[in-house]
Amino acid sequence: MSAKSLLENFYNSDIANNEALVNDFFHKDCELHWNSSNGFTLLKYDDVIAFFEGVRSSYNSLRFSHTHLLESGNYVTSRHHVYAQTIEQPNDEVLLAHFIALWEVKDNKLYRCYELSQLADEKTINSY
Repeated sequence: MSAKSLLENFYNSDIANNEALVNDFFHKDCELHWNSSNGFTLLKYDDVIAFFEGVRSSYNSLRFSHTHLLESGNYVTSRHHVYAQTIEQPNDEVLLAHFIALWEVKDNKLYRCYELSQLADEKTINSY
């Protein structure tokens, strides 16, 4: 499977409900380097597990809308927007944030990610 296909499968999976997500998609030695409005966070495998446990407890669904998905060998660059349906309001989908992520795939798993995110607000809601 190509690196781009793996990443597409990850983004199109049921991220908010799949308890096997991290095991299915992430390398045991993965690192996610995330720069957000809260500052820098480094997530390793166990941290990624804990992160997605939090996602599953907060959201009924997550949807990713890609504007760019570019592949070069084992590397994929993604620019996307994340939409969610919360447990509190399951009938309303809201735009959560905008992302740019640089992924490296190793052994057919997500190995390294360098990610930037910005929360959605009135100024960024139409930044497609």
